[in-house]
Amino acid sequence: MEKMEVDHCDFIHVHDKIVKEVRTQMPAGEELKELADFFKVFADATRIKILSVLLQSELCVCDLAGILNMTQSAISHQLRILKQMKLVKNRREGKTVFYSLADGHIETILSQGMEHIRE
Repeated sequence: MEKMEVDHCDFIHVHDKIVKEVRTQMPAGEELKELADFFKVFADATRIKILSVLLQSELCVCDLAGILNMTQSAISHQLRILKQMKLVKNRREGKTVFYSLADGHIETILSQGMEHIRE
């Protein structure tokens, strides 16, 4: 197995001015944790499939289950997670609940992610 070389500084010198400036721009620890949790949601292929389908159209659980060949229970479980993370929203029409992407940011994240992996 080939040993991978790790980059490092040959001369140890901290650039104090840059380090201080960057530290002042860093988001708070709690914000970074929330961001990490946000991206964890995208680490599940089923949730990505649901979001990809919702990019196309607002749908109910029955429609999502049919498109993705999954049970309504499995879809509902994933939608609950997506809703908790504010990635999807829902609206009720009679007895049917329709789901859609929460806002344009989600579409942008998905589109940019796809663009990145297709490069």
